[in-house]
Amino acid sequence: MRKFSAIIAAIVAFAFAACGSASAKTEQAAANQTNDTTMTEPSFNPADTSSVKVEVNTTLGSFTILLYGDTPRHRDNFVKHVKEGYYDGTLFHRVINQFMIQAGDPDSKNAAPGQRLGAGGPDYTLEAEIIFPKHFHKRGALAAARQGDQVNPQKRSSGSQFYVVTGRKMIPAQIDALASQLKNQQLQSTFNGLAAEHMADIRKMQAEGDSAGLKKLQEELIAQTEATVAAHPIEITDEMKEAYTTVGGAPHLDGAYTVFGEVLEGMDVIDKIEKAETDGSDRPKEDIRILSMKLL
Repeated sequence: MRKFSAIIAAIVAFAFAACGSASAKTEQAAANQTNDTTMTEPSFNPADTSSVKVEVNTTLGSFTILLYGDTPRHRDNFVKHVKEGYYDGTLFHRVINQFMIQAGDPDSKNAAPGQRLGAGGPDYTLEAEIIFPKHFHKRGALAAARQGDQVNPQKRSSGSQFYVVTGRKMIPAQIDALASQLKNQQLQSTFNGLAAEHMADIRKMQAEGDSAGLKKLQEELIAQTEATVAAHPIEITDEMKEAYTTVGGAPHLDGAYTVFGEVLEGMDVIDKIEKAETDGSDRPKEDIRILSMKLL
């Protein structure tokens, strides 16, 4: 536990100082730009555990994705958008080589060249359905974009934006360090979530200069964080090790974003999109558009 406390000490200093501020853009946030609100999300059928196949037709070719049956909120929301033609005409507005390709911003349909994108979407977000380590960020994984933890500690997903992981391969030494990295991320995420629940109290004590109250609250949150992480330790499975060393992925996102599907066919098309030349906002200089989607 002393090791946990040492790690958390740095987290505490940042979280309490930055409490209430907007999060900075980082590579980890596959979609920190999305600004969906938390209004009522669409209905879904949790009793239906069936998976769904979707064909995605783009200006660079077609690929097929599988929507998992055990993430029904995200599956049914995606199916709803497909049926309504919501994605038709949208761009892959954010592309980072050896990381991911991102789409689903409705504002991109008629975007001017060079226009910064990534904030569009419906007026709701989705409750997270993070099923880790069963679903992880291997190459070809389909996941939901979202705002960062500082403003979204519940890890709620964008109502429309999604990304497909391309990633990179890891060597065994990197796999050995992965568990420690994910544990540190789990500590930070857990503490940030707890701190967010006490944001009003933290702000009040900061304004009043109540250092004793802040210290007491910090100690309480550290204890809760340690207990939560100890009860739910990060596991690096053999499947994860095999995937990350043979095909690659983006393991630093594991446990933090909802993975709700994967690419079944057409990774060569994903690779073409990934290699597009981009501007300073990671938007392809030549538009790559989703022409249509259909259920299979």
